[in-house]
Amino acid sequence: MRDVAVVIPTLRRPVMLERALRSVFAQVGSLDRIAAVVVADNDPDGSAAALIEQLRAEAPVSLIYAPAPVPGVATARNIGLAATDASLIAFLDDDEAASPGWLAALLQAQVQTGADVVFGPIRGRVPDGTGWTTAYLERFFGRDGPAETGLTDQIHGCGNSLMVRATALPGPAPFDTAMNETGGEDDRLFTALRARGGRFGWAAQAWVDEFAPPHRATLGYALLRAFAYGQSPSQMAADRRDWLGVVRWMLIGAAQAGVWGLVSLGLTVLRRPARAETLDRMARGLGKLFWTKGFEPKLYGAAMLRKQA
Repeated sequence: MRDVAVVIPTLRRPVMLERALRSVFAQVGSLDRIAAVVVADNDPDGSAAALIEQLRAEAPVSLIYAPAPVPGVATARNIGLAATDASLIAFLDDDEAASPGWLAALLQAQVQTGADVVFGPIRGRVPDGTGWTTAYLERFFGRDGPAETGLTDQIHGCGNSLMVRATALPGPAPFDTAMNETGGEDDRLFTALRARGGRFGWAAQAWVDEFAPPHRATLGYALLRAFAYGQSPSQMAADRRDWLGVVRWMLIGAAQAGVWGLVSLGLTVLRRPARAETLDRMARGLGKLFWTKGFEPKLYGAAMLRKQA
């Protein structure tokens, strides 16, 4: 029964994309469940097409090329979904490589928990020579969770996840394209699912490695992302028009920014590597305070292409 599609959005990262694809081709115990691997190419120039054509002959499963020429992370995910009618959707990012038992572990966890969305753990990888921030950045780009598979209250990002299409991905375009440049389209989707009574699971053995490219494996980039992550609770409360909730999150953010800012100052004076973690917490606090439009970092889609130009 081929009821799973693996969707991989990509934007001008052919070497990473090939590694991600080959990791899917090497899956053990689940290839007979894969209806298709869909590559949603978010490059207006269609730069991934040649690689897909090259790999199609050796792919052990159907390989679909889905052009998504309007840059944006949500648009790419929606177009990837539109290219398949599979009832189960696994998302893998183009900078990730799945372990051989990745998909089998996600599928087993979904059966065990009955969850609408199942997440798996991620090992963060950064280039050699990253320096004193290496341990922090590996944790930042990674994902930890319980040692055992089961239901969870924790929501994570789309990369390394399995979703039941009928319940977790409503409508033809479930990802909000207003988040195309800022990200957070998965937070919005999962927050709405939770409000509908959806359930989330954790697959403890569904490991992937995430390889941060050099321009992202920096403290500055991580803190910018941490600020954006911090914005999410305040933004989600505002979307619900829960203004008391917005105030509560802003007060929490002010406390976090103040306390961790002072701790960071002391650790910076002492030149302690732990300052990376405290700066991260400070940035997340500031994000809860400065959550409105105009403060949102633009990290994806057209913003990413502008930086490459």
